[in-house]
Amino acid sequence: MPLRQWQEVQALPRTARLKSIHVVAGVIRDVRGRILLARRTQGRDLAGRWEFPGGKVEAGETPEQALQRELQEELGIDAMVGAPIIAVPQHAPKALVLDVYEIKSYRHAPRGLDGQALAWVPPGKLAQYPMPPADGPVVAALLQPDRVLITPEPEDAGRWLQSLQAAVVCHDLRRVQLRAPIFAAAHPDAWRALAGRASAWLRAQGVDAWINGDAELARELDIGLHLRASQLASTHAEWTGLRLAASCHSTAELDAATALACAFAFLGPVNKTRSHPGITGIGWEAFREMRAHVPAIPVYALGGLGMEDAAIARRHGAQGIAAIRAFWSD
Repeated sequence: MPLRQWQEVQALPRTARLKSIHVVAGVIRDVRGRILLARRTQGRDLAGRWEFPGGKVEAGETPEQALQRELQEELGIDAMVGAPIIAVPQHAPKALVLDVYEIKSYRHAPRGLDGQALAWVPPGKLAQYPMPPADGPVVAALLQPDRVLITPEPEDAGRWLQSLQAAVVCHDLRRVQLRAPIFAAAHPDAWRALAGRASAWLRAQGVDAWINGDAELARELDIGLHLRASQLASTHAEWTGLRLAASCHSTAELDAATALACAFAFLGPVNKTRSHPGITGIGWEAFREMRAHVPAIPVYALGGLGMEDAAIARRHGAQGIAAIRAFWSD
């Protein structure tokens, strides 16, 4: 691990997670697929913002038991708690972990028993409701892809394009980063043509496409620009109007990605990777602490991961995983 990154990991406030308030929330859906939000009442922190219903875990309770109790007390419903969705760690403005679960079923109609307003919201409109920072990644977890393919360097353009198409279909990919820095530097015209063919096919499949590092090409292809960590040090005018994402390896870089209103970020490497020999992964604990620094932006875990790691990634606050070899086969 590079010295700068090692120093930052060592300086992370690891005690913050131990002192965090454990909060649970449920994603409750009606027969039309709308999701229930509750508005925070006056006198509470962040009054007036909308949130997924729930509350604090009390001593001796499991998260599922706490969520059942809170939903009974706040909404008057008997809920059956389903699968976990995401656990969002947050350091500020208050240290907490927001543990979110699907509600499989419930009895009785929800009512605001604490005087809180309720709203049934179509999933696509959730982002229109102002929420506390920790609820933002929950919306992203519900709406955005949980896996991202990062393409490897092409050796044969035709075979590379076929492998890309096979990966998208086989792994049901909805987000792809087109990345080939060595090939692009050596064969810029060939890469422009290949990226053009790839992005056109991805668009036709409804896949969210991004290009790595090249603002001019992103604009030409009308796709997102994924910034390298080295590009975060300064803002460039040519980024104006482009959708941005970023690769990050530190909280400072996550701050920069947030300031640029990036749609998402990559953070890692979590584990050792074949593509970066000699670099030790930061591990899941450090990932969670760094992710807690910027709760409002979706963050994908990166580095030596496969879909078998998706559940643990979500439990550490990740939107999902980003990978090359987990999804690509020649």
